[in-house]
Amino acid sequence: MPLHDWTRIPAGLFHHFHQDWSIEIARELNRRRLPKGLSALVEQRSGPRESDVLTVESTRSPSRHGSDSDRGVAIAVPPTTRIVRRTTKEIYAGRANRIVVRHHLGRIVAVIEIVSPGIKDSRAALRDFVDKTIDFLRAGIHVLIVDLFPPTPRDPWGVHKAIWDEIEEEDFTFPEGKDRILVSYETGGLRAAYVEPVAVGDALPDMPLFLTDAGHILVPLESTYRAAWDASPEELRRAVELGLMPEPDGDNLLS
Repeated sequence: MPLHDWTRIPAGLFHHFHQDWSIEIARELNRRRLPKGLSALVEQRSGPRESDVLTVESTRSPSRHGSDSDRGVAIAVPPTTRIVRRTTKEIYAGRANRIVVRHHLGRIVAVIEIVSPGIKDSRAALRDFVDKTIDFLRAGIHVLIVDLFPPTPRDPWGVHKAIWDEIEEEDFTFPEGKDRILVSYETGGLRAAYVEPVAVGDALPDMPLFLTDAGHILVPLESTYRAAWDASPEELRRAVELGLMPEPDGDNLLS
């Protein structure tokens, strides 16, 4: 399914889709993708400077997870994406609905963040998002970010560069015709960013989500996006596709 242009509708309507898509991703991960002992849970952000990372117990990942024959297995081979960035430098930056992968419903192993328009509405909101992502990485928690919105004056080169600059400043430009971004961050002895630029009209690729140092699963973004889209109200889908909000029909709600 081609990626839609979500800038055509009010942010509150994307929030509805965001919620549905998060649940679809968590369901799919729990059905068959995650190794036994790991659970994907949809958790609401509690606001800036959340305390969950600060209270996480030691996040050194187990070297292996048990798995049933019909469960997912973390892949040890590094994933292949268009762009890969790695660094061994320490993260010095101070301390953003998300999907949290927990080990035995406790320790956070990984986080999936779907960027909402509100994250880019102000420098403070973007700063909180960047700081929170850095907090996760510093705590040894792997992060997958899905950003379906184009750069703004707050993130002129996209959210990935805003985050990666806190780790190692490097030049980054979008490939021609691509202005949305998917990025998976691996953290541990080596920190790496697996970056996949996309554009409106593209199908979403599966993206790696690291569960251990060098061990990852693939998150089915395209199939879960399609499921959330198909379950969305018809008027919402029409508004996104046409870029037009429906006209009110007057007072007769049943006409």
